[in-house]
Amino acid sequence: MGVNSNICDNWYETLSNDALLARSACEVLAAFKARALTPSAYLDACLAQISRFNPKINAIAAMDIEGAIACAAAATQRWRDGCPLGPLDGLPIGVKDLQNTKGLLTTHGSIRARGYIPDSDLPMVARLRAAGAIILAKTNVPEMGAGGNSRNRVWGATGNPFDANLIAGGSSGGSAAALAANFLPLCTGSDTGGSLRMPAALCAVVGYRPSVDVIAHPTRPLGWSGISVLGPMARTVDDLTLMLDVCQGYDADDPLTAPSVTGRFAELPSTDLKDLRVGFSEDFGSAPVEQSIRETFRARLEVLRPQVKECRAADLDLGDMDRCFDILRAESFGVAFGEAVAQDPDSFGAHIKDNVALGQTMSLADRGWAHAEQTKILRKFNALMAEFDVIVLPTSPVSPFAWTEPYAEVIDGQKMDIYYRWLALCYRGSLTGGPSITLPCGRDAAGMPFGLQVLGSLRGDESLLSAAKAMEGLFELSEQTTRPLANLERLPHSDVDLKSIVTHPADLSAGLATPNAALRTAV
Repeated sequence: MGVNSNICDNWYETLSNDALLARSACEVLAAFKARALTPSAYLDACLAQISRFNPKINAIAAMDIEGAIACAAAATQRWRDGCPLGPLDGLPIGVKDLQNTKGLLTTHGSIRARGYIPDSDLPMVARLRAAGAIILAKTNVPEMGAGGNSRNRVWGATGNPFDANLIAGGSSGGSAAALAANFLPLCTGSDTGGSLRMPAALCAVVGYRPSVDVIAHPTRPLGWSGISVLGPMARTVDDLTLMLDVCQGYDADDPLTAPSVTGRFAELPSTDLKDLRVGFSEDFGSAPVEQSIRETFRARLEVLRPQVKECRAADLDLGDMDRCFDILRAESFGVAFGEAVAQDPDSFGAHIKDNVALGQTMSLADRGWAHAEQTKILRKFNALMAEFDVIVLPTSPVSPFAWTEPYAEVIDGQKMDIYYRWLALCYRGSLTGGPSITLPCGRDAAGMPFGLQVLGSLRGDESLLSAAKAMEGLFELSEQTTRPLANLERLPHSDVDLKSIVTHPADLSAGLATPNAALRTAV
């Protein structure tokens, strides 16, 4: 992993815009270093791609074009002088619209914040900016990050780059779609119940949920509850670890983070697939999964099985994971939004209000049970991971469905009892506090991207990422499992206008320097 500077001069001049934008972040940075490509020229290509194709998928929310052009010009001069600001100097990135960006509209997909301009960066964003990244755009989300379908009343819905009528996933759906559409080489995300992994799976990119101690998240409403984490999204594992190494680190306001070594993820240990012990589960302890997804997953196992030391079923029935997650999520949403919902319920959508209402039915005894159950779940998972290096399973139980549907209501004949239950394959893994990654792995039976989810041991991030890189290399060798590419030229617009649901568009004239006192985030 790392930036390879062995690139011929002016190689980018022989590439079409599409081919240039398909290059990895590592390759683009290597071209900057070799003076074969300038940040200004690369930014121009990104802006042209966004201008042409964002109307088809609506992945991008607010943008700072003028500021980005100035930053790219400064980065171009620094690369010419041989003194880049940091490892990401001149690379334009997207930031999830739940995460504060100084001077750039941050709406949380909420009508309450449609004019909110923060006066400071989220610490993760500040680290990216300090490393030279150009904060070009915000990426679309569900309202306040609630749910697996990135749509809201401020920006509208994000369509999948492989079929704009279908969901891109959520809550980091705008980031995943922007990556798949080659708008940007890197994007940020966050994950409570699968918000990094699910959209990555549905859009054929890489999404990583790190262990709870890796990236400081000092805006959690409950600082000691680790079900919500921040993380990177990219198109390759190398690009992802490049970004992760910049984002990782301690912050005193996040008591779950710990001091770490600079460059922790700069060079991963090497993993040979023939030494890898792989566990697998089709359904993470009997979560509902469509039969076609099970069949696709089994086909992927047959590709992996001959290459690894061991591949056998893992018992992931770790406890009452659904009830445990319900309570932990509800307490977080109650703290973040309960007071504001009581004061002004009409300014929130159903998902937020449903979570708050659910929490109001719970007692202190419920909360105590949930935290005790989460501890038991972790200890059972730790015992299981003594037998395996990684565990693989599907990321999504269904192929992408119409974005006009709020969530998957029925899976394999089973009706979902709450809007996020269809995310169980992801959120059950969140309860361990450990790392998990989604790798693009071909297409499902419907021809849409299929993402393989890989779980690792708590604080075993380096080992998991190394195994993921080895698996990525294997998948690249076969047409069945290689990362599929979206064709935006041939992509029709959604049959239903993606912005038809907008009732309160972004209001740049408001220019709020401070947020509504009740505006918080639970994810």
